[in-house]
Amino acid sequence: MKYLRLLLLLGLSISSQPLFADDHSLLPADVENYIGYGTIIAVLLLFVVAMLIILRAVRVLTRVILKSQGYTNEQILAELNPVKAAKDKKANKNEVWQKLLSLRPIEEEKELLIDHAYDDIQELDNPIPAWFMYLFYATIIFAIGYLLNYQVFHTGQNQYEEYKTEMVQADIAHKLFLSKNANQVDENTVKLVHDPAIIASGQAIFKTNCVACHGEHAQGNVGPNLTDDYWLHGGKINNLFKTVKYGVLTKGMPTWEKVLSPKQISDVVNYVKSLHGTNPANPKAPQGTLEANNDKRTAAN
Repeated sequence: MKYLRLLLLLGLSISSQPLFADDHSLLPADVENYIGYGTIIAVLLLFVVAMLIILRAVRVLTRVILKSQGYTNEQILAELNPVKAAKDKKANKNEVWQKLLSLRPIEEEKELLIDHAYDDIQELDNPIPAWFMYLFYATIIFAIGYLLNYQVFHTGQNQYEEYKTEMVQADIAHKLFLSKNANQVDENTVKLVHDPAIIASGQAIFKTNCVACHGEHAQGNVGPNLTDDYWLHGGKINNLFKTVKYGVLTKGMPTWEKVLSPKQISDVVNYVKSLHGTNPANPKAPQGTLEANNDKRTAAN
């Protein structure tokens, strides 16, 4: 220990040399640093060696003390080697696991051989494991419950019934999507359609809100005739949508975007387009600019 102290003091003094080196040193600063680092590593190695020696001494001392207290060699080894003791416990657990699963150790294989062989292939007389039997019984119970649930009491849906339920749910989701999507239409995306349901919806909206100014058959009253080829603000489907949505206040056409939803506006302008050329009785005189009916913004039915 005396020599170890001297080595530690020597290492610390040498390692501190670069910190206190001045300009009068005979060695370059880099060399002094390398020497210092090497000394530190050597001291650390000596420290590790010293710790190993101390650990060895502690083990020997522990063995002597336990021996004096009457411990056997096996007990002393168990105290000094807890990892080995843990392995023994693991082996005991394996034995318990083998018993639970009805497994036989491989050493007993010769005792299980049946007294016959085919082409030198022998068979073991192993019993069916308990876990396999429990699993087999569980499948029988599950099959009975499944049969009662789906075929006898009909408390659960079979595949065909699930299919019908999912189709109904899909239809509801589809209609919801269409309703939401329909209200996202504007003057730039509106399409000309010929769906009777949409035309009927537009007709109902027209009779409720537009008859007073445009007449019952859109022949014109205060407002212009909507069945001829003349249009004040454009006769295309997007022009009609824009006119209904924003109105023309200077000519008495109100704004409908706060009254009607985008889908309702789309329905009513499609209804108006369906009235083109119907030639109602007592039509109002043409107003606006003559336009050919060449609206190509048609959507598939």
